[in-house]
Amino acid sequence: MVQQTLRQRLEILADAAKYDASCASSGTAKKNSLGGKGIGSTEGMGICHAYAPDGRCISLLKLLLTNHCIFDCHYCINRKSSNVARARFTPQEVADLTISFYRRNYIEGLFLSSGIIKSADHTMEQLIETARILREEHDFRGYIHLKTIPEADAGLIRQAGLYADRVSINVELPTSKGLQRLAPDKNERQIEGALAQTSARIIEAKDERKRFRHAPRFAPAGQSTQMIVGADSASDVDIVGKASRLYGAFGLRRVYYSAFSPIPDASAVLPLKRPPLLREHRLYQSDWLLRFYGYGVEDVANAAEADGNLPLDIDPKLAWALKFRGSFPVDVNRAAKEQLLRVPGLGTVAVKRILAARRHRRLRLDDVARLTASIAKVRPFICTVDWRPTLLTDRADLRARLAPAAQQLELF
Repeated sequence: MVQQTLRQRLEILADAAKYDASCASSGTAKKNSLGGKGIGSTEGMGICHAYAPDGRCISLLKLLLTNHCIFDCHYCINRKSSNVARARFTPQEVADLTISFYRRNYIEGLFLSSGIIKSADHTMEQLIETARILREEHDFRGYIHLKTIPEADAGLIRQAGLYADRVSINVELPTSKGLQRLAPDKNERQIEGALAQTSARIIEAKDERKRFRHAPRFAPAGQSTQMIVGADSASDVDIVGKASRLYGAFGLRRVYYSAFSPIPDASAVLPLKRPPLLREHRLYQSDWLLRFYGYGVEDVANAAEADGNLPLDIDPKLAWALKFRGSFPVDVNRAAKEQLLRVPGLGTVAVKRILAARRHRRLRLDDVARLTASIAKVRPFICTVDWRPTLLTDRADLRARLAPAAQQLELF
């Protein structure tokens, strides 16, 4: 066997980690290394990989501890039966890489996952050891996200949360039927059991911190999960329904959606064609509607087409509004916040500005235009002191007028 260099292993394992979408660091506690104590800060600027909700640029070293795996999930390029180059790091090597990259100002934190080697418990111990070396031996105070393994012992997952800012467990697929068919080594009940235990421990840790100032933190940035889109027959309505249930049952910070991508030597049970990337985007938009705009799963279902999938040419908020035109136009000077949030083209910031501005005077169309990014999509669904859409809201060609114009793709 040819001995691989560190650079070759890094190439293989960083590339293998690209299929995991759940690496944003939103919600982490801000730590610093002022006064010469510790290494790392979640507030610095480096190579851009992701943005937190408060606008901070987050750069992460994202890789697998190993892409060897004893599981044979059909959709995974690192599955046991896959013919890919294999590599492996030791916990010490990953810790050294993280510190080395941080000191060069390449990264601010680490996202670490792994294939399953020997057993789930053994793999989880290796992930924890990596985080322990960083926290205890290097006093690293940057962001750490550990991808935990639901089949591992609950005590190990609890230990991971003491070192990591965020932990995550992938539910993989939106339906139990799809999981049984494409990931026979995984168990939905076991995955959700691990999510529930982690959720309970996060709540306990927050309560302990209120009572005891020096109580240890446990995954202060919470937990997240990921679902693969397009690998099975699940519709967008199925996916959004599952996401809503996960948010409600386990208090997740985020559910990430990853469009299935055909892989080399693919299993015969997988589709031959990837879903449109725009489908993934529409799912993120509907996720936003659930979390910040007061929409329910039934609203997203109403916005979907007959096959249960969201339209690709328009966003789900506009799709809902076009199907429920009787709810419009909305008077921006009188409507409640919940009604304004349903207006296509009005985001949460714009609604907040409208509510603040109308306390002082009645708003005109020009006023709304100054408070929004684009008035074109908003006009058919609102009325102001000097504007009423009359028959515009009921036009048969309204969808065509508001849908983004088709663009010619560049050949070079």
